[in-house]
Amino acid sequence: YGGGDTVEEAKQSILDAIKIITEEFTSENIPSILKGKYDIMYHFDAESFLTYYKGIFTNSALEKITGINQRQLQHYSSGLKKPRQPQLKKIEDGLHRLAAELQAVELV
Repeated sequence: YGGGDTVEEAKQSILDAIKIITEEFTSENIPSILKGKYDIMYHFDAESFLTYYKGIFTNSALEKITGINQRQLQHYSSGLKKPRQPQLKKIEDGLHRLAAELQAVELV
């Protein structure tokens, strides 16, 4: 786990903690999850995610990706409303579809 006042600080905090553990702990004290290959997962609430990626994803683009109208997305990003679980799932699924599509892109 890591924390910070910004997303960048939180991410760096996590990476710093992992580095300290893997460099300073004995092999017996390193958690098994950090022995070998592992993936880091970042968990966002909707407001934080939409705010953090606002310069990359416009509400118009997110509407295309998720099927959620721009006004509703603006309510989520401003904190005016909290999305219910089905809406969170729509956002997450839309982002994962986009990521899979981008993974298949080859520029020539």
